[in-house]
Amino acid sequence: MPKAYRQRLIQLVPPERQLWLVRRLTRVAARKPRIAPGELRRVRDVGGLMVQARVVEEATPLALRQRNVDLVTRALDEAGVDGFHVRHTDDLRSAIAVSLTNKAAVLAALDRATSNDDVTLRFVSARGREVGPEHPEAIAQVFHAVTDPFGHTVLGVAFACEVEFWRTVSPKDRPGTDLVAPRPNQVAAAVPETGEIVEAPASRLSRFVPVHAPTAYRTRAEFAGLGHDHITFPIDVVYTWVDGDDTDWQARKNAALREHGQAEINIVGAHASRYASRDELRYSLRSVVSFAPWVRQIYLVTDDQIPPWLDVDHPAVRVVRHREIFGDSGRLPTFNSHAIESRLHRIPGLSEHFIYVNDDMFFGRPLLPTTFFHANGIAKFFPSPAQLDVGPATVYDAPVTAAGKNNRRHIEERFGRTITQKMRHVPYPLRRSVLEDIERHLPDEVSGTAEHQFRHPKDLSIPSSLQHYWSFLSGQAVPGSIRYTYADLADPSTPVKLATLLTKRHCDVFCLNDTDSGEVPFSEQLAMLNDFLSAYLPFRAPFELPAEVEAERARMTATARAAAYLPEISAIPGQQAAPPGAADTAAGEPEWVR
Repeated sequence: MPKAYRQRLIQLVPPERQLWLVRRLTRVAARKPRIAPGELRRVRDVGGLMVQARVVEEATPLALRQRNVDLVTRALDEAGVDGFHVRHTDDLRSAIAVSLTNKAAVLAALDRATSNDDVTLRFVSARGREVGPEHPEAIAQVFHAVTDPFGHTVLGVAFACEVEFWRTVSPKDRPGTDLVAPRPNQVAAAVPETGEIVEAPASRLSRFVPVHAPTAYRTRAEFAGLGHDHITFPIDVVYTWVDGDDTDWQARKNAALREHGQAEINIVGAHASRYASRDELRYSLRSVVSFAPWVRQIYLVTDDQIPPWLDVDHPAVRVVRHREIFGDSGRLPTFNSHAIESRLHRIPGLSEHFIYVNDDMFFGRPLLPTTFFHANGIAKFFPSPAQLDVGPATVYDAPVTAAGKNNRRHIEERFGRTITQKMRHVPYPLRRSVLEDIERHLPDEVSGTAEHQFRHPKDLSIPSSLQHYWSFLSGQAVPGSIRYTYADLADPSTPVKLATLLTKRHCDVFCLNDTDSGEVPFSEQLAMLNDFLSAYLPFRAPFELPAEVEAERARMTATARAAAYLPEISAIPGQQAAPPGAADTAAGEPEWVR
């Protein structure tokens, strides 16, 4: 149906039915037959390339990248061909250089190594155009391809290992011979034919690989150095999460509402949509595992709740209860995200550099840590073109607007600058020491925010706004850019946005938010989200429990699950996070990476 007719048709139905209609006019996820894990499926990869892919239920770009590297490395070793790893211009791919004189032996070795049905061997030019192996500057591209049981998501050529054939050239200005690359890389266009061979950690060859990864590869000394743009400090991720369907939690909330009286609370701050859980957390955490493997630790901050699918004993995720970070400050239970956010820097063991993520935010494609931080430790922030309302905060302002105005007042008083822009609703790069600095200079305002059980006109919005301007004006953050999209789940245009996002996968991050969907059927949103997220992020994370265990635990409330499966703790009065630098220098690699 032409777009103009679709829009006119939508306007003919009541607002509460518009989302329903657009969902049926839009194919968010193509309906494909399910194929059992282990089988092969012919799928379309990046750029329209058709490949044979193995159907799997668990996979990550990093694991596939390493699998491809190991396949080619092993093939060259078995053929007795000397090669060395180079830093590819694309950190998601890997590259191994061999002498052009060994091309015949390399092609034979790769032909043997790629005899499996789910491994592709193709040849491309330096510009990526497909060519034949006889092409004088052909680059061999080797990769496994995997897909989910419905064929929606394909991991393949984007993570290939490529073999470059370097020419031997005699330079005119000095004796000896050089090896010259057929295309650019991140280090050198040519190196002496003879040089020092070393073992380098995989993270030196790609910024996508975490610094704690145990693998190392043979390379030349020229490629083994630590680049100026390599991040070596740990980066954690912090989530805040609530399950608003938990009847035990609802009882706590209703008791607090009765105590306060509805007249004292902004209706937006207490709206049920603020606490609704649509299983977004599962998929948001999958996006971290898939697209940000360099994250050291994931912290999940909750009010003594856990989702039914989370293995709380898995080392990748640590559940942090409000009691652990509030100590003798604030007021619990709390239903105020501003209050919870004001205590994040008190998470024990939290690294200096971390990213704060809401469960409605998702990493959209493989990202480097430099998306959020510079290698010298400077954080990035992402201003929005949306402007903050003028004037002081009042009881008539939406809670987020009132907090922004309070932030502006304190920035003006401390730095003599005026805030005019809001921040994009994307993952927030933060520094723990800056949050501590804010609390030292604004102790009454920060503690006051922690005291408010529901959003309050005097709140500060610290990690989502104040921290970024404070960091910038103290020389610890700079504006950055990030490609993202935002979709309101209640808006009838959202199915079209999601279908486009699923097809193009062109955004670094995206947000699926619900501002106030009282008139929009919850079931429509739930079905739309399930269609989209299960197609976009189909691969299970290592900390997801088996389906039968999840089903059994789903019979319990989120609070009862926490009581049953989390170790008991006692609130520690005045508990603070580890001193600055302590977490950063902690020894060891996370067990879950091994």
